[in-house]
Parts: sequence; structure tokens; C-alpha cells
Amino acid sequence: MIRLLICDDHAIVRRGFRQILADAPDIHVAAEAADGPEALRCIRAGGIDVALFDIALPGRDGLDVLKQARAEFPKLAVLMVSTYPESQYALRCLRLGAAGYLNKSADPAELIAAIRKAAQGGLYVSAAVADTLACAVRKDAGDAPHERLSRREYQVFRLIAEGKSLSQIAAALALSLNTVSTYRARIMEKIDTRNDVETALYAVRHRLVSAAVA
Repeated sequence: MIRLLICDDHAIVRRGFRQILADAPDIHVAAEAADGPEALRCIRAGGIDVALFDIALPGRDGLDVLKQARAEFPKLAVLMVSTYPESQYALRCLRLGAAGYLNKSADPAELIAAIRKAAQGGLYVSAAVADTLACAVRKDAGDAPHERLSRREYQVFRLIAEGKSLSQIAAALALSLNTVSTYRARIMEKIDTRNDVETALYAVRHRLVSAAVA
């Protein structure tokens, strides 16, 4: 039996996952969490084989929780789920040790297959993620300027690209305004932009956010 932890801040989403997994007799939802700290407490209590994390969590986002969980429990299989396109986060999740990345629009059968693959110690790569990895190889994305951003810098970068003000970013990430300003300066230096508009246009050109968002 695969013992699963579901971490998503929306109760209706967690309920939806439970309904999907009710058709899989070998998967048991052993715990639920609405945020990162609660998820980590569940993992530390034991009895979890696979963790399913949303990226957009309140407080500490899913990438933070993934990094912490993998640091404390290197053998824990973690699957990341999100509404964000694979091109925006899949590669970063895999680099942080995720066992796979799924879009929330994925077919239920794909979710079940991903959980089973992760529980066996494998890496689940959907067709969309495979395309993202192929593009990364072809374009040598490891040398792209935004790939040199730290995890926190990338979070700030995306929020800037989405049109958030520095005060909104500070509130969203629980950082001081001065800290966010420092990150902003580092980001612009690394990706060679001069203001927030150029930063947003850079994100659109590299398909890190949609033009509609930017």
C-alpha cells in the first residue's frame, strides 16, 4: 500500500484528489496538509511514502517545502502539482529532487501512474515535461541568464514579471521591503534588465510567464 500525503491549501482540491485516488486500491491518503509547516510535521511523524505538494502554498511555497523535505528525508518521493505550465517550474522542481511534476489539468490516470512510479523510486516524466527537458537541452538552458537566479531570486523575479509591487512581493514572501529591493537589483544585474517592464518582457520572451499575465 502506498501511503500518500496531500498538501494543498484548498480543501476542495484535496477532496478532489481523494476522489480520484479512491479508484486506486493500492494508494491510501494517509494525511492531508494545508501548508508547508503542516506537511513537514506529517512527514516527520512517519508513515508517508509519497508526498504530493502544490507549488502555490501560503507562507513557504512548495519549492521551499520540497527542498526542506528532501534535505530531511532524502528517500522521500515528492511529486509537485501546479496550475503553472511545465515550462515555468518543471525543470526547477526536478533539480530540487522532485520525483515528477504534474499540471493540475492532467488526466486522473496520469496522477495515479505518477504516484505509483514515484513510490517505486522512479522519476515520472509526462510528455509535457519531456518537451520542456528537450527544449532545455537544445537551447542549453543551463546558460540562460534566469537559470543563474537563486531559488528566492526566481520567486521575486516571477512576481515582478506578474506586475506585483515591491510591497506586495514583500508581503507575499514574508520579507522586508529592503530585502526585496536587494533581490530586485540582483535579478536585474543577472538578466541584464534596467527596470520592471524590461524584466517582465524578459519573462515573456523566455515563456516563463504568459503575455496576458505580464
